[in-house]
Amino acid sequence: MSEEPEKLAEGTLISHLLELRDRLVRGLIVLVVMFIPCAIYSNEIFTFVAQPLIDKLPPSSTLIATSVISPSMTPFKLSLFVALLLSMPYVLWQVWSFVAPGLYRHEKKFAIPLVLTSIILFYAGAAFAYQFVFPVMFEFFAKTTPTGVTMMTDISNYLSFVLTMIFAFGVAFEVPIAVVLLVITGIVSLEKLQGARGYVLIGIFVIAAFLTPPDPISQSIMAVPMYLLYEGGLIMARVLLRMRRDKPAEE
Repeated sequence: MSEEPEKLAEGTLISHLLELRDRLVRGLIVLVVMFIPCAIYSNEIFTFVAQPLIDKLPPSSTLIATSVISPSMTPFKLSLFVALLLSMPYVLWQVWSFVAPGLYRHEKKFAIPLVLTSIILFYAGAAFAYQFVFPVMFEFFAKTTPTGVTMMTDISNYLSFVLTMIFAFGVAFEVPIAVVLLVITGIVSLEKLQGARGYVLIGIFVIAAFLTPPDPISQSIMAVPMYLLYEGGLIMARVLLRMRRDKPAEE
């Protein structure tokens, strides 16, 4: 007995716009709720984020504020970023709830683990940057400071640098998702990606050179995990392709 073709949920343009508005409002409410405690403890959050640099500064050095509003505005900006980071899973869930009715069942089965994995990998990249990259990087900067120069970093410049690095590592850890999408959608075959390992390795080091400070340690700390994640993406793509081939045989 053949199954009936799956029907997708339909609606008018006005109903879609109203639903989109409601979901955006919900996401904004959650963002505000997350921001309130972050703003209350903004100074403590900034101290936590700045701790990797504080630990590596010479005994006579401290972070400084070269602007009148920096002591208050810099922690405020960081609080907003942290609130956005914490509320992102719920915001993405609202986006998924809006898009899901327009997808087929097999598309949902593929998209759900893909979205969840991408969120986890982004958080893993941010945590990796804070826990492993920053201590090594700041220690290198502190030890290479020229004689007669005191390392005293402005808090606004430090926050911009840290947020850029966290975002860069979060995106870099999405490499397996990019590999899986390229293979599953048929844009690039798995065999070509496997055969291009040498070019990919060179490209990863070039990308890491642009995203990290101009020193070989920072570049290697980003490039090596990116390449390992690339290999992990190839393994994931191989498993998914095998599952796709085995499914018609079972049916």
